[in-house]
Amino acid sequence: MKAEHFTVRQFELSGWPVRITSYRIGTTWHAKADNVSPGATIATATGETHWEAVADATEKARKRLAATRRFR
Repeated sequence: MKAEHFTVRQFELSGWPVRITSYRIGTTWHAKADNVSPGATIATATGETHWEAVADATEKARKRLAATRRFR
């Protein structure tokens, strides 16, 4: 099987730059949220629909980033 409908979106979430990558393998959609600069994975999710996988990964990332302290 190969990945289909590969999409990448970048935006700000809780004050952090975030990239959401989503794709479909078979009938399951996968989504991964990472911070843009080093590319470390913040959250992953799967779902039956594209929206479900992306929404779940975005919500997990939002919660984790909101709890992260920033020193300026």
